[in-house]
Amino acid sequence: MAAKEKKAKETPLMKQYNSIKAKYPDACLLFRVGDFYETFGEDAIRAADILGIVLTKRGSGSEKETALAGFPHHSLNTYLPKLVKAGLRVAICDQLEDPKMTKTIVKRGVTELVTPGVSLNDEVLQSKSNNFLASVYFGRKCLGISFLDVSTGEFLTSQGNEEYIDKLLQNFSPSEVLIPKNEKNKFREVFGEDYHTYYLEDWVYKEDYAYESLTTHFETNSLKGFGVEELHEGIIASGAVLYYLSETQHNKVQHITAIQRIAEDAYVWMDRFTSRNLELYHSTNPNAVTLLDVIDKTLSPMGGRLLKRWLALPLKDANKVKSRHEVVAYFKEHTDTKRQIQDQIKQMSDLERLISKIATGKVSPREVNHLKDSLDAIVPVKKLALESDNEALKAIGDSLHNCDLLREKIKDTLNPEAPVSINKGNAIAKGIHKELDELRDIAYSGKEFLDGIEKREADRTGITSLKIAFNNVFGYYIEVRNTHKDKVPAEWVRKQTLVSAERYITEELKEYEAKILGAEEKIQQLESQIFEQLVAWISTYIKPVQLNAGLIAQIDCLASFAQLATENNYVRPEIDDTFELDIKEGRHPVIEKQLPVDVPYVTNNVYLDRTTQQIVMITGPNMSGKSAILRQTALIVLLAQMGSFVPAENVRMGIVDKIFTRVGASDNISMGESTFMVEMNETASILNNLSDRSLILLDEIGRGTSTYDGISIAWAIAEFIHEHPAKPKTLFATHYHELNEMQDIFERIQNYNVSVKELKDTVLFIRKLVKGGSAHSFGIHVAKMAGMPQMVVQKAQKLLKKLEKDHSSEALANVKATEKDEMQLSFFNLDDPLLEEIKEEIVNLDIDTLTPVEALMKLNEIKRMLAAK
Repeated sequence: MAAKEKKAKETPLMKQYNSIKAKYPDACLLFRVGDFYETFGEDAIRAADILGIVLTKRGSGSEKETALAGFPHHSLNTYLPKLVKAGLRVAICDQLEDPKMTKTIVKRGVTELVTPGVSLNDEVLQSKSNNFLASVYFGRKCLGISFLDVSTGEFLTSQGNEEYIDKLLQNFSPSEVLIPKNEKNKFREVFGEDYHTYYLEDWVYKEDYAYESLTTHFETNSLKGFGVEELHEGIIASGAVLYYLSETQHNKVQHITAIQRIAEDAYVWMDRFTSRNLELYHSTNPNAVTLLDVIDKTLSPMGGRLLKRWLALPLKDANKVKSRHEVVAYFKEHTDTKRQIQDQIKQMSDLERLISKIATGKVSPREVNHLKDSLDAIVPVKKLALESDNEALKAIGDSLHNCDLLREKIKDTLNPEAPVSINKGNAIAKGIHKELDELRDIAYSGKEFLDGIEKREADRTGITSLKIAFNNVFGYYIEVRNTHKDKVPAEWVRKQTLVSAERYITEELKEYEAKILGAEEKIQQLESQIFEQLVAWISTYIKPVQLNAGLIAQIDCLASFAQLATENNYVRPEIDDTFELDIKEGRHPVIEKQLPVDVPYVTNNVYLDRTTQQIVMITGPNMSGKSAILRQTALIVLLAQMGSFVPAENVRMGIVDKIFTRVGASDNISMGESTFMVEMNETASILNNLSDRSLILLDEIGRGTSTYDGISIAWAIAEFIHEHPAKPKTLFATHYHELNEMQDIFERIQNYNVSVKELKDTVLFIRKLVKGGSAHSFGIHVAKMAGMPQMVVQKAQKLLKKLEKDHSSEALANVKATEKDEMQLSFFNLDDPLLEEIKEEIVNLDIDTLTPVEALMKLNEIKRMLAAK
């Protein structure tokens, strides 16, 4: 009974609100009431907290008391981004009819559902970053993934193992990830909890449904033309993305014109650890400067977004890399051409996002003018590209579309100073529509018309002080002061008496009023109608405009590389078919930019191949710059294969297909893993994925455990890499100078050290890589430089001397014992300790899990032991 009473007391407005909210229970509902967007209940509490607006109560004190928070409707673009960036899904509920036209409650409905991954709002989006919505599907054999940026129309898909999908998620940084409900826990377990996730019903992730959704959207019979036909898991993930668009009221999506495969084998493989370790575009330190910060000289939003993609996916195709280098070289030599092109690019707005707004119908007259201006700026770029003597640049120029008809149509239809909203009026140019021009004459020439009536009636009646004015009660009127009321003509109708005057209306004024008020309304209708027709016509140019945007982005990136090379003295790398990497006087692109002006960067040479110097063992004290040398080597290779010039005096290299790094302690303690466990996981991932064109950078392997364990593990890893048939190029930085002995045992391991100069009380770091091993680590000197108390430093020095003495005594004893054994054993017998050692090695082998490569390496190890005997 109480429930019935409560229901009966529900106001019509709240009843309407509750029925709409029930359809979007997990969204924050912005409910339009008059000139405000209101939120209620839990939504209001969250919104007030995020937006810093006042939280009030509706029906305060009653049993139906409800939290309430709202803001003016014209402030939507200010408040909506804050809600979305906080990770909320926001349902915008608008009034669907004019309140004046109904005597009952106004019809309302959700017109848009904005989520972190689905937004066209400029305030939510970042100009030089994509706003990707991702979808992940857990298949039996592998995982499928899809990325869509609804603001640009870019739609990408791929599939692979967990590690590959994790790498893509990290590279593309989606704002929102869709996953099946039944895989909620698995997703968190594999990919962590850093993503905004949304769970879809499991039936959405079905191949037949997904395939049909995609072919229906693209109006094709198959997906073969997009090169994704065989990506079954990728197709399922992509179908879920399209489903989600329709669920969030995004039905005008014809700007999504293609789906593209992220071809794993076309790009340099970098695992998630490598991307993080090299700080390409993210850093755990909020103040750190990333590689992207240093190299991004792009001038357009499209170029900025493409540069990030190139950085995440460097090329493996030598011809494509060389083609980019040729354009960069051309721009570097022809600075005037580059400057002219860049001047035009500066005048361009975000072509990709503008044409997407055209497709979705969410574009303003001013933005359509921006589209025209941007297309105008493409014409001279096309001309300059075609006039160049560079084939790659000519090909881009040839593909650029002038869009002459489109530019002409916009220019003829819209006023150059068109407003931000069509409702502001005066968006359509004069001469486009005859009736519109006539109505404007009526509406905007009103003052002259009324002045004419005023003068005529004053002359006719002799009432020199009469005036014509307007109010909302009875429209236009003539006001006559009491001293002249005896002169008022009989046909004037009195409407209002004031203390010192009277107001009259005439048939002529009533007719004019009807005409002028009708004209303003009709003008707005006609302008909206003409503008909608223009937008619909422009939408037939989606593909050529998107093509132009992509080509301008490429030119922007390549001109940016030329700018970077000129400003920072970068050189063109020589790409050949060898397996070598030969860097002369290389520099770290980020560190050199952070040095004080008067401090020169200490350059270094690095040479690696698969025949003589496969592994460079770098020893040297902490703080000497070992890690910087490792990182700069990877960054030089990366920049080269992106198509950029590189910070060095000269670089000659064969294409690298995989870059692996184990640099620094990237702890996962929050996930219950120790530093050492993380280090071993990352290193195991490297050793299990080697190729003959891999570049491996290992820094301080084994330091997370005891010294002797660490030395043993580091030695075993270096030996594994040396003996691996792929013979991958490796830089191995370590503070275990015991590893220097490996040079004498393994033919392709060479010792280098980062030189230091020992002065009387301190150590001077030269930061120069020189041939030969390092004797000790200077850790105590570093502690002293860090400001460690003198007593602690002195105690450490005493202990070090004692340990070194004890260690050398122990070593001497071991050597003498070995010599004695060798003198006693002139031939093999059953008691030979070497045979005992070999027996132990063989007995402890687990043949079931031994790979052929490991078996060969074990055999090689036993052979070496016998050779040493």
